[in-house]
This record gives sequence, structure tokens and C-alpha cells, in this order.
Amino acid sequence: MEFITIEALIDAPLATVWNQFISPEAVQQWNHASDDWHTPHASNDFQVGGSFNYRMEAKDGSFGFNLIGIYDQIEEHQSMVYFLEDGRSVHVTFEALGNQTNVVEVFEPETVNPIELQRQGWQQILTNFKLFVENLH
Repeated sequence: MEFITIEALIDAPLATVWNQFISPEAVQQWNHASDDWHTPHASNDFQVGGSFNYRMEAKDGSFGFNLIGIYDQIEEHQSMVYFLEDGRSVHVTFEALGNQTNVVEVFEPETVNPIELQRQGWQQILTNFKLFVENLH
């Protein structure tokens, strides 16, 4: 199976990017692929063996699901690997480039939706993250 890679260069220092990526309060602000979706609840036990649970819902209440993952590896301010409930892996790396941070996510696609749709959805969420972090100041 081919993995999907997305990335974003964020105009913010590494520590800020890292902290906003793992903060449940921040996740609720940026974790959506379109404006008609949101994350009304997020929890994150950020440690190896710990899990996160992000409740993602259509704003009109027509559909929702829990995105749940369990952390397998964490290298502080560098990378994390987690597994989703269905066993798919996600590897996220953070690279400091001066006052900018490059975030790269590599994930296993699921088998229901087209690959390109998954790539676009995950990229939009990462782009929302970038915009959220860059507008913190």
C-alpha cells in the first residue's frame, strides 16, 4: 500500500508549532477539512501508549465521528508516530528552519475514499493548522 505525504512550511518557531499541534484546545480551532465541519471536543494524553480523541462533526449535526489514535513513538520537538483505531499508521515530523517549521505527515490511506480526496482533506487540515499558528500573534 502506498502512503500519502503532505506538508506545510509554517512561519513560526518549532516549540510554538509543536505545542499547538498537541494542545487539545488548539486542535479544536484548526482540526477541520472544510468550514462546515468542526471539532467540538478534543482530548490528548500525549505520551507513548497514551491516546487522543478528536470528535469531528458536521456543523449541521448530520454526521460525526471520533478520530482516535494511540501514540507509539514520540521524539520531543522532532516527530511522533501514532496508530489510528483501524491500525493505520501516521508519522509526523517537525523540522526547524530558522524561525520557520516544516511539518510533514505521512499516513496510510483508508480503503473507502479515493486517495486524492484523502490527500486533499488531510492537506486542508494541515493548512488550517498553519494558518491558525501563524495568526496567534
